[in-house]
Amino acid sequence: MRRSLAGISAAVTSLVAVAFLVPLWALVAGTVQERAVSDAFRNASAIAPVLALTTDTGEVSRAMAGIPAGEGNRMTVYLPGWTPGSQDRVVGVPRAPAGTVSTTQQDGRSRTVGVGNTLVVLQPVLLRAQRIAVVEVLVREQDLSRGVERSRAVLLGIALILVAGSVAVSDRLASRVVRSTRKLGEAATRLGSGELDIRIRPQGPAELQETAVAFNTMAARMTRMVAAERELAADLSHRLRTPMAGLVLACRGLGNGPQADQLRALAANLEEEIDTIIREARSTRKAQDATCDAVAVLRERLDFWGALAEDQGRGWRLSVPSGSVALPTTPQDLSAVADALLGNIFLHTPEGTGFQVELSPLPDGVVRLSVEDAGPGIADPEQALTRGNSSAGSTGLGLDIARNLAERCHGQVTLTRSRALGGAAVVLTLRLSPTP
Repeated sequence: MRRSLAGISAAVTSLVAVAFLVPLWALVAGTVQERAVSDAFRNASAIAPVLALTTDTGEVSRAMAGIPAGEGNRMTVYLPGWTPGSQDRVVGVPRAPAGTVSTTQQDGRSRTVGVGNTLVVLQPVLLRAQRIAVVEVLVREQDLSRGVERSRAVLLGIALILVAGSVAVSDRLASRVVRSTRKLGEAATRLGSGELDIRIRPQGPAELQETAVAFNTMAARMTRMVAAERELAADLSHRLRTPMAGLVLACRGLGNGPQADQLRALAANLEEEIDTIIREARSTRKAQDATCDAVAVLRERLDFWGALAEDQGRGWRLSVPSGSVALPTTPQDLSAVADALLGNIFLHTPEGTGFQVELSPLPDGVVRLSVEDAGPGIADPEQALTRGNSSAGSTGLGLDIARNLAERCHGQVTLTRSRALGGAAVVLTLRLSPTP
């Protein structure tokens, strides 16, 4: 991880350095060129006071000798009366195209002209009687690149120093982060494997220290929650066993007959469900490894609810794929969802109201589980999905159980109106277990 962080730091710093280096690289050359051109215009402006006093070629030539560009034979003056192609009224060696000089003399605008690998600046000077003289100054190739390579070398050196420094600093910081993160990850792994007494000593950066404190707090709360859950399970086992035993004994003494047999079956089923709840509360199995066949679970639950539906005159239908459909949940959790949704139909719709359950595969490894009825529907779907809220006088937990299962399976629950039956439709989209 330290190597990765150092590589990331080097890459990021290099990108930042390049982002600044590329424009600065071009800016250095542009700045040197602008400086050379500006210096040429200053030299051209230095002769203007002389031209304002005299246009005598001898006087102008002597004045040019006192200017740096004139000393280097880089200045030329085109006096008023000069014509293109003529050497009269010209002081110095002409270099710019005659047409460009003539245009400058006519419009009175400064220009910069490229001549080979050099530049020539043309500066018009307005004299008396609206006459215009043109001063030409040569900018040599060495003047256009003086100091560019040295400046670029300095910029490159600074960039390399910044990259090396950032890598060194990031490596030092990464060593602290890596040690603290590794210990935090090891502690989280051990906590996930069941070692609830694991704690870590806060160290490293302030953020990781805060994370370590939060981890210790979470682990302590988990320990208390598990202890409370075990106590609750033990309490439930004592509080439910006694009335359950009385109910089973009472059902056994009812004699023979269809209703008596049905009551005994219901009591046995209730006793089995209570035992399952107690076992699940005390179980330490890993829920993330659980899978179940949704088709088999739905068939088994519809066998139970179908018998009750026939007693109440409810028509029902189960539509499932011919094969198996594996979901990343336990059979008990899926059964609880099916029982909650079907139980709502029996509780909140009149006898004789039909229902249907459909399990259908969708693209991208998703299945659709819908439970629909022919009842009056759900007046406020949003409130119905809120845990503990119910407008029908129940606990309000049935749809919340379905929502929790859908979220664990990376899906969702929606409440709509059934197109086929006209009543409520509870639709769960559930993601299938990955294929081994």
